[in-house]
Amino acid sequence: MNNSNHIQWQQPLIKKEDRERLHGHRGVVIWLTGLSGSGKSTIAIALEKALHEAGISTFLLDGDNIRHGLNSDLGFSRKDRTENIRRIGEVAKLFMESGCVVLASFISPYEADRMKVRSLFNSGEFIEVYVKCSLAQCEKRDPKGLYKKARSGEILTFTGISDPYEEPKNPEIIIDTEALPVQEAVRILNEFLTEHGYFTKPG
Repeated sequence: MNNSNHIQWQQPLIKKEDRERLHGHRGVVIWLTGLSGSGKSTIAIALEKALHEAGISTFLLDGDNIRHGLNSDLGFSRKDRTENIRRIGEVAKLFMESGCVVLASFISPYEADRMKVRSLFNSGEFIEVYVKCSLAQCEKRDPKGLYKKARSGEILTFTGISDPYEEPKNPEIIIDTEALPVQEAVRILNEFLTEHGYFTKPG
């Protein structure tokens, strides 16, 4: 029996636009995808700091942090990776609906999973950022020692080594971290948000 047949969506009195007016800017999800070690989290943390200092309401969702709590029951099979991203997409939408600028930093290796997340949002509410970096450079950086463990067989399923990473086909922004320092990446993202009116108080 499917209990969802007996569930009805509860319509709130306060809408997303009301919360945006309270914040003084628009809500949006900035989804950073890329290989482990590409610089996703570093950029997300730096961008959140810059936005916070500018008076923008933000919330940061990070892959490792989410797996410590909400998704601690999931492994790294294809099915579990898909469910991991599905849940994160729903959480990101909730924070976006609250009027926040959501910074979501996840490898999210499969194009189909990222597209499903994008489909949750209206036009302009989801910005995909491909944090581009070659496997060789990511492996050279290896900030968590994960590539070394994957190469030695200690980690059996690892994106870029034993599992594929599917590059985004049409991301809104590409940040090449082999060519750009963190602060330049933050400038590019900040400039994109400003030019597209995300920091303009809704009328």
